[in-house]
Amino acid sequence: MATSHKLAELQLAIMHVLWERGEATVAEVRAALEPARQLAHTTIGTMLTKMEAKRLVAHRSDGKANVFRPIIKQERVGRSMVADLAERLFGGDVTALVCHLLDECDVSRAELGRLKKLIRQKEEELKHAE
Repeated sequence: MATSHKLAELQLAIMHVLWERGEATVAEVRAALEPARQLAHTTIGTMLTKMEAKRLVAHRSDGKANVFRPIIKQERVGRSMVADLAERLFGGDVTALVCHLLDECDVSRAELGRLKKLIRQKEEELKHAE
């Protein structure tokens, strides 16, 4: 993986707002995070500025307000963070990660069916890659 995207909890919460809405002002992000998070307008603004410096978001001016949008896709961040988690907690052992998830999470029959299908698809991909 070329770039690792390790987002802190607040950064990830802000990104979820932007991914959901497509774009938002600082005030809109702050409102979306309430009531779970009581944060100052300046805190959100500062965080978005730092995230822009990391090339996670970009902004455009709309009058006096800056409107932020995500630059990076949610799927890319998810892949990067899960790969990092697997490496740090399980030494990169994907089987150990999946076993842990199956043991610790309530998995329905439908979800198990989807997982089996994904495994079969991955097996086919690997077979054709040889």
